[in-house]
Amino acid sequence: MSPFEFHNGELHVENISIREISSSVDTPFYCYSNLSMENRYGEFASAFSSINSSILFSIKSNSNISVIKTFAKLGAGADVVSEGEIKRAITAGIQGSDIVFSGVGKTQNELSGALEIGVSQFNVESENELIALNEVAKSQGTKAPVALRVNPDVDADSHDKISTGRHGDKFGIPIKDARAIYAKASKMPGIEITGLAVHIGSQILSLAPFTLAFREVSKLVGLLTSDGHGIKNLDLGGGLGISYGPETPLNPKDYAKAVISETAETNCHIFLEPGRFLVGDAGIIVTQVLYTKHGDGRQMVIIDCGMNDLLRPAMYDARHEIVPIKTANNEPLAPADVVGPVCESGDTFAHGISLPSLHPGDLLAIKTAGAYGAVMASTYNSRPLIPEVLVKGNSYSVVRPRQSYEDLIGSEIIAPWLT
Repeated sequence: MSPFEFHNGELHVENISIREISSSVDTPFYCYSNLSMENRYGEFASAFSSINSSILFSIKSNSNISVIKTFAKLGAGADVVSEGEIKRAITAGIQGSDIVFSGVGKTQNELSGALEIGVSQFNVESENELIALNEVAKSQGTKAPVALRVNPDVDADSHDKISTGRHGDKFGIPIKDARAIYAKASKMPGIEITGLAVHIGSQILSLAPFTLAFREVSKLVGLLTSDGHGIKNLDLGGGLGISYGPETPLNPKDYAKAVISETAETNCHIFLEPGRFLVGDAGIIVTQVLYTKHGDGRQMVIIDCGMNDLLRPAMYDARHEIVPIKTANNEPLAPADVVGPVCESGDTFAHGISLPSLHPGDLLAIKTAGAYGAVMASTYNSRPLIPEVLVKGNSYSVVRPRQSYEDLIGSEIIAPWLT
């Protein structure tokens, strides 16, 4: 059962009506369900309970501290891609030893800071990064635990901008070069080889690309072991997709069977980095109708949520279901375009979807917005960042308040020659 359900014609999140929350939190705002996150984490963890594995929440999918802490209390570590995400993970109570540091462009300051807090593993994505990490570790008199992230040249069959495991993608080291670079790493005094990593993309809806990638890296583990390297961790990344509408997502149990089948002979500790799967369905955006216009046989609905608040439709042509928070039986539906207030034609959330006749002040919910929503927001058009609200049962908390105009503008400094 979804935590977002209609009761007596009103959309509720868990035990609270959206209208009740909107009476004290102005629109637009993000609204997350604690129950959804707990259920998804339990479903994922149960699928992997039979093997030696760690679940590392992918913080880039939703970096709100309360969201991270929700998963930390359930037993998750963190997959991070920046120093800022490390600081968020630590603030949420995750120990350095439960953090894996990924990303193609780690700075020397980031490498140094991650060593100081004792991250579990660096997923290194280039030979130059390996050389830099070795020098930083030597300067600190320590060794950096390292897995090379390999690029297996596997097409995840998802959107071009979220595929990461194909030849020519910026991520990882070509798998054909891995043995040579591991040989170099084994001679570096600041490097301790601990594992192997792969991640082929996001929003993957088929087992086939996963199976192919896992098979390739499992073979590589065998070769690296025969070369004398101690490969104890196998990081398989994330990528498990969800349904934004017509898609049929993979069942975590089927995904787990593929992981277990393809990696059993490695005897490795398996790192898993779900993000979207855990939080995507857990969030909505609550937005208000500002104006409506009519023409070309459809209504145009202008809402107060903009592409700066939810970038996915403009960036990925992504589909998000949009529903009124109040419904009536037998209400006639008609085609509608839903657009935002930002001065860009790309600030459009839906074309020709079926909606009832709407009026200024009506509330809508943009669904499946818990992942890659607030984390990708900006202040374009000088629009302040919007609130995030977390619901548990019949309680809710504003876990990030709306940015004030003072915060938005106050950090800027007028050049002295202009005063």
